[in-house]
Amino acid sequence: MSSALSLDEETRLYTTNAQREKYESLATLYGIIVALDYVERAYIRDGISAAQYSPACTRLLSQYKTMQKLVSEDVKSLEEFMARYKMDHPAALHRLQVGIPATVEHSSEGGSETAKGVAETTQSFITFMDALKLRMRAKDQLHPLLLELVNGYSRFKGSAEWEGRSRIVSWLITLNAMKASDEITEEQSRQLLFDIDNAYQEFFSSLGGDRSR
Repeated sequence: MSSALSLDEETRLYTTNAQREKYESLATLYGIIVALDYVERAYIRDGISAAQYSPACTRLLSQYKTMQKLVSEDVKSLEEFMARYKMDHPAALHRLQVGIPATVEHSSEGGSETAKGVAETTQSFITFMDALKLRMRAKDQLHPLLLELVNGYSRFKGSAEWEGRSRIVSWLITLNAMKASDEITEEQSRQLLFDIDNAYQEFFSSLGGDRSR
């Protein structure tokens, strides 16, 4: 039969340059997820040090965010993409949902209890709460501010055990899953402000100070 496929002929997924770009982007996204899962598991098993893990994880998270924009029309969600291609990579899924390295999410290392560290973290708390009070609601407005707050907050000794930490990380995961133009609701904004303010009080209490502004 003339229409029969030749077993010696390479099967192509695309016939146009646009389709080729699409599949190459999807393949790159697939590779990023696999690589991140490998890095996560290596870190958990002490196969790599925190000094090796942090930059590698940060780079992969950044690459994922870039690819996410390029394939937004074809990938509705990370979970849908992984299910479509039968990807069993829970460690990568969690890290992409959180959006920050494990060294930041679970850090309990000391070294930031200096006047400068306290001042910078305090300013991050105040800046973020003021943004909410000024009715900033979009992800692209709030996510960078909250990420900066988490990065500073997580460097304090004992922060992994603070009650406010899990709430802040939970909100970071919520924002991380949104599109840049998506906005939190008024109810979410009030709850977020409440949680951040409580974390702020806990932060100062742990340092033996008060939070008067």
